[in-house]
Amino acid sequence: MVRMLRPLTRAVTYKRWLHIVVAVVWPSLWIFIQQAWWTQVTAAVLLGLAGLVPITRVVEGFQARLLLISHRRDGEGTEIVTTPSATWADRGRTVVWLEARLVLGWIVAHFSLQLPLLAVDLLTTGLGHEPAADGFVSVDEQHWWHALLAPLPLLLLPVIVVWSGHLITALAVRLLGPSPAERLAAMEERTEQLLERTRIARELHDSIGHALTVAVVQAGAARAAGDPAFTDRALGAIEETGRAALEDLERVLGVLRESEKPVSSRPTLADADRLLESARASGAKVDAEVTGAVDTVPGPVSREGYRILQEALTNVLRHAGAVPVRVRVRVAADTLVLAIRNPLTEPIPGPGRGSGLRGIRERAALLGGLARTGPDEGDWQVHVELPMS
Repeated sequence: MVRMLRPLTRAVTYKRWLHIVVAVVWPSLWIFIQQAWWTQVTAAVLLGLAGLVPITRVVEGFQARLLLISHRRDGEGTEIVTTPSATWADRGRTVVWLEARLVLGWIVAHFSLQLPLLAVDLLTTGLGHEPAADGFVSVDEQHWWHALLAPLPLLLLPVIVVWSGHLITALAVRLLGPSPAERLAAMEERTEQLLERTRIARELHDSIGHALTVAVVQAGAARAAGDPAFTDRALGAIEETGRAALEDLERVLGVLRESEKPVSSRPTLADADRLLESARASGAKVDAEVTGAVDTVPGPVSREGYRILQEALTNVLRHAGAVPVRVRVRVAADTLVLAIRNPLTEPIPGPGRGSGLRGIRERAALLGGLARTGPDEGDWQVHVELPMS
């Protein structure tokens, strides 16, 4: 019983009733001017013509969201769109919505007015009085049992209000909801947002992970060395790496704050010297060789190549330590090749390698390239080929 009465305690129930009844206000004014059947037909025709105007869908969508949808849950109401009609199918659904709302409005308004009058007439005749001349009940004699029936119209009225509200909401979702093309566009936009989040997560992992790895290695080496000069160099390397990480973090946070702003200032392979010097300052013996013009590499490929190189060097410092590292960057006519090799000090990759290596493979796959990582003739290799066209 309590569950049945719960809709009557919600404000959205009465907002839906208001939304239905308001639809017949201006057609009702015509009846006072000219009581003829053609006034209702004219109102229906005018509504149909209004539904063909693209902006009508915007107006009806905002009204439906405001009055029909309960806002207790976040994101509820997005099933009703508030954009102009883009196709004739959208216009047709808007026309059907306007006509259905008009018909349902007439029905609900009629019962909302007549059911209370019916209850009054039943009570009047039950008490032995004559009903009104235009009353809803017309009987020749008064019957006491009419008074027993008087509460029934009042009980029926809330049922009509609640169920008509559910019906008009279902119609709004169906007729004012997104078309298949709009659903596809929304799905594509959502996919782009998820891809952007994944890219940002990789950016943070590569940049901050590299900086923390360098800081840990440098601090440990300085403490073990006990040499003031070496400690000064280690602190300088930690400071430089930390500053670079803060710059990268600021760029990533800028993407979050301004999602439409292009991130053209991210580091590219032209800034690879900073990575190599950071690795050397951490004790790694880096043998680097660059073949070809790095400046000619397209921006997206160059930026992803920088991150791949950064992650590969981070893995070397994290898992192998101060070991010789051979870095080869080759820019061919249509391919960028990155090859990083170091002595394999761990027979089995330790915990923590998975996410970084997976990020390397994902970056390569997104650009249509290939990435090979793993043991090779006693070394650990990262070999990546990225197409530049």
